[in-house]
Amino acid sequence: MIKGATTEFTESTEVQKEINKISEAVIGCAVEVHRALGPGLLESAYETCLCRELFLKGLEFECQRTIPLTYKGTHLDCGYRADIVVKNSLLVEVKAVDQLSAIHDAQLLSYLKLTGLKVGLLINFNVRVLTHGIRRKVLGDRAEIAL
Repeated sequence: MIKGATTEFTESTEVQKEINKISEAVIGCAVEVHRALGPGLLESAYETCLCRELFLKGLEFECQRTIPLTYKGTHLDCGYRADIVVKNSLLVEVKAVDQLSAIHDAQLLSYLKLTGLKVGLLINFNVRVLTHGIRRKVLGDRAEIAL
């Protein structure tokens, strides 16, 4: 194996491990919120409580990050907002819907493309068991990991 390729592979593996660690922490925080509140509230309530839980766990995050759209060289503010970005590496979209659908997946993937982030979580709090409402998407990877 070529030395430069080995270094690249090691760095890539370390980044993947870190993102997996962040994903696990966020899912743990979401489970805590769902355990306390249950299903049936508005999306905004879950997002606010999840942000509070991330803060209590000491995770670096940003709520309602603006997602600019660049069209033909011009930056446009079209009102897109990522619900939560954790450690500038994981995008989290919060939902409180009867069922996740293809449009929710498309929204998450579009936001990943626009932000340049590679990994996102789609979390639907309107379920009895939260793990049934979590989807993890990796941009550029064909595999979808459903928890």
